[in-house]
Amino acid sequence: MNKSKEKCAPENMVLSDTERWKSIDRHKAEEYVRKLQARIVKAQREGRHGKVKSLQWLLTHSFYGRYLAVVWVTTNKGKNTAGVDHVRWSSDAAKVKAIDTLKRRGYQPMPLRRVEIPKKNGKKRPLGIPTMKDRAMQALYLMALDPIAETTGDQHSYGFRKYRSCQDAIAQCHNVLSRDVAPKWILEGDIKGCFDHISHEWLLNNIPMDKEVLRKWLKSGYVFNGSLFPTEEGTPQGGIISPTLANMTLDGLQSLVQKAVKPYWQPVPTAYGRKWIESKINLVRYADDFIVTAKDKETIENVILPLIRQFMAERGLMLSEEKTKITHIGEGFDFLGFNIREYKSNGKLLTKPSKDAMKQFCDKVRTKIKSNKSAKASSLIRMLNHMIPGWTNYYRYGASSKAFSRVDYEVYKTLWQWAKRRHPKKGMHWIKDRYFKQLHGREWCFATITKNKKSGKETTLSLKRLADTPILKYVRVRTNTNPYDPADAPYYARRKSKNTENQLREIDDLLRMIWIHQEMRCPICGEIIDDERRWTTIKETVNGKPFKILIHSSCKNKKFNPDNISRK
Repeated sequence: MNKSKEKCAPENMVLSDTERWKSIDRHKAEEYVRKLQARIVKAQREGRHGKVKSLQWLLTHSFYGRYLAVVWVTTNKGKNTAGVDHVRWSSDAAKVKAIDTLKRRGYQPMPLRRVEIPKKNGKKRPLGIPTMKDRAMQALYLMALDPIAETTGDQHSYGFRKYRSCQDAIAQCHNVLSRDVAPKWILEGDIKGCFDHISHEWLLNNIPMDKEVLRKWLKSGYVFNGSLFPTEEGTPQGGIISPTLANMTLDGLQSLVQKAVKPYWQPVPTAYGRKWIESKINLVRYADDFIVTAKDKETIENVILPLIRQFMAERGLMLSEEKTKITHIGEGFDFLGFNIREYKSNGKLLTKPSKDAMKQFCDKVRTKIKSNKSAKASSLIRMLNHMIPGWTNYYRYGASSKAFSRVDYEVYKTLWQWAKRRHPKKGMHWIKDRYFKQLHGREWCFATITKNKKSGKETTLSLKRLADTPILKYVRVRTNTNPYDPADAPYYARRKSKNTENQLREIDDLLRMIWIHQEMRCPICGEIIDDERRWTTIKETVNGKPFKILIHSSCKNKKFNPDNISRK
């Protein structure tokens, strides 16, 4: 019997579709799915593949699983993007009706709507956009597949995985390359059109999920410029389940290269007579970008590369000759926007923003400034202040101080040209006095005076300096943990809590204090507020006093209970 049967209201009460949607207990749904996912992990580790399949079937056919799939696709960034049917589930009534449509029997996905987006190298990347229903079906089956992917995945694969990020991959690179006896040679690997060329046959033979549903997705085709095209290979970029399918396709590469070269004892003329020689083979992967380290160039050329090429060929893939290269650590290499290099002068390994990353950000800032020639200084400052934190927060975990100062200087030069263009008849001193102030003992701060319309109070609005961003040490995720294993839940809870606190501090320290005052919980549903679910702020009155509180965005239309606010 399906224990997730919907219980929204008394039996004799008839609810509208909108009321029915709002009455569903999201916390109960998440708890139900979480328990099933934990059981899938346990069964997978025990090698009980029949049990895994039955638990997957239970999850994908449950009401709560289907409900959360609809929540997923109606709250993520692509919620307003329609597929070929032009349907969006924007109303609560549409969402609750959608739950009943997510059924395996009679399911036939529609073709993808293909669009092309520009790449850095000037080429275009095809993006396949499924319909809302197909996205929800993918989300539903991903809930049942991802626990297996996390259980069997390569330890040092960091792309498109729960609670893993680019920073984890960079931290691992720094870890293996900064040791006393570190490898000196790096293979920079890049797979040519990875998503577009994965073998359908390999996926159908190796991905542990409903084969019929997977086959229908892979063969659904796509519509481009009004014409229908078949899909004979690849998994589309744009599909919710595609990154996980790509990750599972590349899993096994780490163990393959590490087993290729084994450590050994080498005879030496010492008292011990021998010493232990490490293989120095390490793999770090983020999606289809990866590096492999080795002690010498010959090992990469003669052992590692042939193995990788064979591994890729079995999956319908091949390495990009344009982007795959062998580099010495003294020359440095770029990975995920960072440059990693060992400097001969002091022997130190530094991880800092790559030249390309700095150039791209500076170009983006210049474009923003030049496209707002007639904007007020206050408007321009707000635009730039919105752009800067995203870039600095990504690079703040490396040796980025000099890079931040360099970008600050480039921004200053562009702003000076912007100001001169606005006032061609004014002198340098006049322009400086108009747009550049002395703040906190620092000259040449781009700033302006703004006035509050209600209170009439004047305040100074200034441009954020990248160099003011504190450089932090990143703590890499423990690679032997599983986000779906209840035993690892306390670790991930602490990690998410710390990440949320840092994010709130970056936005406004007052928000962080409110969050702590609420004991990190949403006062409406009682669940933890962290970076996994969207949150917002509302104003409520408690004992006659106005309160600003943090809640989950999904709880916004639910009844507020003042008793849930801490009185500390």
